[in-house]
Amino acid sequence: MKKRPVELVVLSDVHLGTYGCHAKELVKYLKSIKPGEVVLNGDIIDIWQFSKRYWPKSHMKVIKIIMQWVADGIPVHYVAGNHDEMLRKFLGFKLGSFSIVNKVVLEIDGKKAWMFHGDVFDVTMQHSKWIAKLGATGYDMLILLNRAINYFSKKMGKGPVSMSKKIKNSVKSAIKFINDFEQIAADIAIENEYDYVVCGHIHQPEMREISTSKGSVKYLNSGDWIENLTGLEYHKGKWKLYHYMEDVMVINNEDNITEPNEILDKNQLFQNLVREFQFLSSAGNK
Repeated sequence: MKKRPVELVVLSDVHLGTYGCHAKELVKYLKSIKPGEVVLNGDIIDIWQFSKRYWPKSHMKVIKIIMQWVADGIPVHYVAGNHDEMLRKFLGFKLGSFSIVNKVVLEIDGKKAWMFHGDVFDVTMQHSKWIAKLGATGYDMLILLNRAINYFSKKMGKGPVSMSKKIKNSVKSAIKFINDFEQIAADIAIENEYDYVVCGHIHQPEMREISTSKGSVKYLNSGDWIENLTGLEYHKGKWKLYHYMEDVMVINNEDNITEPNEILDKNQLFQNLVREFQFLSSAGNK
């Protein structure tokens, strides 16, 4: 399949290493595009919930594709999130076209885009991290239950449902949190005269103009690869909210990825990533 050129790709909340991650679908998407620049806007590898008992081949395939981009000289900015906050120890790290940052400001066709994960706005994260981690575990279990329900739903000829989405959309406090999150991000962006503010964290894909008495800003959220399977693309002067489930060309491109499981701990995972990156970097320099 011919790769589609995209000037800028923003992905967040992939949560590699968890049962809810749709890595096989993400691999299909990544293999279908030719990006000019990439922002990984937090929670790409879920170090919080990482288990040495679960690391399927497709999860490593995502990492390998990203590393190949780096080896090819494509700028890749890894913005640390809360689930991969361990990487904040390495803020400022650069190797070739790869960097680990807390935020990134890009100039896009003469306009400034402020990109960060968004957990800085989460009071629970700031003051009660153990509660947030407990909630993340419960969320992952809910996703697993949801997959089982959808398996039987498909067998009966019915369509998929998202329990977590239904719960979030029906709980007033969750709706208020999302609205507050978007408004705070917009207020700060307007104050600092940014044209775009790009976040992740809340797993809520969005693209809209937010106006206040002080001005306006385009708020964008890349969503996630747990429930929504979405990302952001910028190409030829336009932003687009990419939806995997609407991309018929990619869905029908069967990759036949098998899912053998690797047994490894966190140290082994990072050692594998470093070895893979070193190999691709040396190959790219030949």
